[in-house]
Amino acid sequence: MKKDRTVKLKLGYGKDVKEVELELPDDEPTPWDMNSKLEVIGKRHQKVDAVFKVTGQAKYTHDLNLPGMLFGGFVRCPHAKAKVVSLDLEKAKSIAGVKAILPMRPRRNRRNPTAEWSVRYAGEPIGAIAAESRQALEAAIRAVLATAKFDILPHSARADQAMAEDAPAVHGNRPNVSRRPWRGDVTEALESGKLKVAEVTARTQVQTHSCLETHGSVASWDGAHLTLYTSTQNTFGCRRQLAGSIKDLSESQITVISEFMGGGFGSKFMAGYWSIAAARLAKDAGAPVKMMLDRREEQTDTGNRPDSIQEMKIGVDGDGKIQAFQVENIGTPGIGRGAGVRNPMIYDFGKTAVRSGEIATNAGGSQAFRAPGHPQGSFGLETAIDLAAEKAGIDPLALRMKNDAHVIRTLQYTDGARRIGWSKRQKTGSQTGRYRVGYGVAAARWGGMGSPRAEIKCRIAPDGSVQIRNGAQDLGVGTRTVLAIVAAEELGLQPGDITTFIGNTNDPRGPASGGSTTAASISPAIRQAAFLASAELKDLVAAHLKCKAKDLVLAKGSVRHVKDASKSMSFKDACRLIRQGEISTMGKRRRNYGSKGTYLNGVGGVQFARCTVDCDFGIVKVDRIVALQDCGKVINAMTAEGQVFGGVIQGLSYALFEDRVMDRHLGHCINGDLETYKIAGPDDMPEIDAVLYDIANGGNNCSVVGIGEPTMIPTAAAIAGAVHNATGVRVTALPMTPDKVLEALEEGGK
Repeated sequence: MKKDRTVKLKLGYGKDVKEVELELPDDEPTPWDMNSKLEVIGKRHQKVDAVFKVTGQAKYTHDLNLPGMLFGGFVRCPHAKAKVVSLDLEKAKSIAGVKAILPMRPRRNRRNPTAEWSVRYAGEPIGAIAAESRQALEAAIRAVLATAKFDILPHSARADQAMAEDAPAVHGNRPNVSRRPWRGDVTEALESGKLKVAEVTARTQVQTHSCLETHGSVASWDGAHLTLYTSTQNTFGCRRQLAGSIKDLSESQITVISEFMGGGFGSKFMAGYWSIAAARLAKDAGAPVKMMLDRREEQTDTGNRPDSIQEMKIGVDGDGKIQAFQVENIGTPGIGRGAGVRNPMIYDFGKTAVRSGEIATNAGGSQAFRAPGHPQGSFGLETAIDLAAEKAGIDPLALRMKNDAHVIRTLQYTDGARRIGWSKRQKTGSQTGRYRVGYGVAAARWGGMGSPRAEIKCRIAPDGSVQIRNGAQDLGVGTRTVLAIVAAEELGLQPGDITTFIGNTNDPRGPASGGSTTAASISPAIRQAAFLASAELKDLVAAHLKCKAKDLVLAKGSVRHVKDASKSMSFKDACRLIRQGEISTMGKRRRNYGSKGTYLNGVGGVQFARCTVDCDFGIVKVDRIVALQDCGKVINAMTAEGQVFGGVIQGLSYALFEDRVMDRHLGHCINGDLETYKIAGPDDMPEIDAVLYDIANGGNNCSVVGIGEPTMIPTAAAIAGAVHNATGVRVTALPMTPDKVLEALEEGGK
């Protein structure tokens, strides 16, 4: 029977300490805290799969070619809104090499096969084909479309079109624009005359995920068993969706494999229609089918970050305290749902009034995207904060510090100001000439505390080899390496001594990679599995050395007595004591400890930007970003920095370049490739100073939280603040392209 024990922990950062007591079962390791002396955790470690990736040995779904494999693709409607009058997929079979076809009548029409077949966006799949070659596949798609007939209908592919009074309805008789009721009322405070009030409307664009490896899968059947190789953020979610979408197929009959994947950013949570189509085509054809989307399909029909319009009013009193904030947020999720904007957040606002809504358009639906709703909200919110500071005659950094009591961000504001050289910042709008330098600041918050849906298997063999296995996926950020590092710390080894297996649903359950929760979900399970395995190994060594197991520790590749140096043996020698098979343990992620055993529930971050604006051409050059990030307990300093760099780069790209453009007349995406959809490149990169705050946070036995999302949230807002400081005018719409900068300069007389 598991017995509870009391452990005392010292949590916190620097001088801010929280001492707690927890009741933990004996099979749970004592959580790492401020007093923990760690040998591996927090150091800089190369990714365990780095060599595989740089030498091309890592095989992605896109690289996979199975014997006898067919190529799958989609027949897509070329119209933004239409009724399918006739579609003869049998035409595809007239092309040599075509082996299977699949009608893709939408679920909304499947319930009533006699109902009109409606298409709601250009590029919506209406059929799928599998053929022996790509040439045969493309010929078959052309043959089907050549005879297909559509009743083309008026569309509302853009938000401005959908919001017009006489706009064609996207969803039948449902209005395109829906608004929820107001929550709160600050009219009296804003109109009292006691506050300095700033008013602004901020706009953000639609951003596509632009995954380097496009969405796709390879499906292969062995009798009644399906193996799906796929680029996914959620191996077990894929398995579940496939089982629910294919008749007479249970989860036990499906193996999902994703050993390497080339980016997802939130868009690859589920199996998707491509995986389901690949599986059905493979079943019909009796051969494996590879269904990888091309770049145009990727850019137009795999999700996006919704745009936003944020109308705000903010009131600040004479002491620099925000007393009232009002915002109406609205954005378009295309034909889907979910365009929420996280605004307000972070700061203490006094009273608030918030209203949100959505605009339906004839465009591909949105999907979760790194920190959903937050980068949009940050840009709008921080725009209002900067303008309120200007209106009140207060330094924008000072205004933030007066209205943000977060213990870590308070330190980060001061630290970041010193690092960026905030004291050199000139008064907003005071500069003249072609080149002007400005400074901006913005803040972030996130949860990322993880959840209990994770299990880890640890195996120690008599030859001293160690395996750590989990069925979750590695998005490329270093999850494999986390498995090795945490296990190595607990077993007194180095990460290179651990062999890790990941991305196969035949292994223990793992979480979806989203919400910055993967590391925080699996690390405690890794540690518990290694802890249980080490306990079994210590029992064997104790019997051999004739001592008590509780007096033994695993450290620096050995098992040794804490007091008697003569009672020691190498880890490999200790493993030779394993007589029957191997040591095999299963670690299970327990629930978080709650507020009693946690220092901070989530993470905080602050970013500072220094930019140079070419006022003749409207070009913004980001010179430097200082990103200060609360990381909880840092597992690997190298990959933690990589998360910060990646978030900042994606945030910079969002700030200055990325923008999906829909054609007003045809309703097509007109920049559906990586040539015309501009993404920041090497020449656009600033100096990035990643400052990691390593915090004994508690919450779980590793004190781990996730940082993938918060590192992107404030970047665009900080850059916008720097542009404002440099020029004296506010660019209130993203991306801050030269035309918008020049227009703002002209309107502001600068």
